[in-house]
Amino acid sequence: MSDDETEGMVTLFDELEELESLVDSETERAQVRETMRVAAAAQDESAVFGRVIWGFDREDFAEALLGSLLFGIPMAVESGTVDAGRHIASHPVYFLGTVLTAIAMVIGILYVADFQDVRVTHRILGVVPRRLAGVTVTAFVSAVCLLTVWGVVEWTTDPTVLWISLCVCSVAFVPIAIGAALGDILPGSCVQQYRGTRQHAGGDVWQPLKAAVGYGGV
Repeated sequence: MSDDETEGMVTLFDELEELESLVDSETERAQVRETMRVAAAAQDESAVFGRVIWGFDREDFAEALLGSLLFGIPMAVESGTVDAGRHIASHPVYFLGTVLTAIAMVIGILYVADFQDVRVTHRILGVVPRRLAGVTVTAFVSAVCLLTVWGVVEWTTDPTVLWISLCVCSVAFVPIAIGAALGDILPGSCVQQYRGTRQHAGGDVWQPLKAAVGYGGV
């Protein structure tokens, strides 16, 4: 994707977001959101960076999960993960710092580093972006499940064992969260699947956009 195309797509989304805030009815708002989704899907899938990322759905979850596993498997077989977890367990403030660092790195990758132009579409409780919550929860659950299944941690009624296991998971959570964030924002199957489905069905992927701007054809 050329710089002009990237700038044009960014401008399009800026205008659509402004339009979404101006429309009155939920039907019109839904139409604008559909236009955003189609515009995002119609981008050049060969471009790795500079894309506009909009929405978080099952395909994005799958990509985040794949990224989690790619970065998590080495942590599950590395003995240093347990050593670091035991060290954190003896310094509770380090546990909090580790978790916050992982979340901060996810925020940095998604919204600060400018790998992609990631748009916030939905907020949980009006505060937490759904993509941020989806990526971090996916990463943490992946860390817990992977380390548990492979016998790295165990969950018993002993509070000390539980605390150590949680700290070990927090160590793995850091790189797994990075993998989840990168897996989510890099181009994936969701764009190709959506475009392929619409085009195979003989549909026009730009139809909602044309409807929104009143385009009637020539």
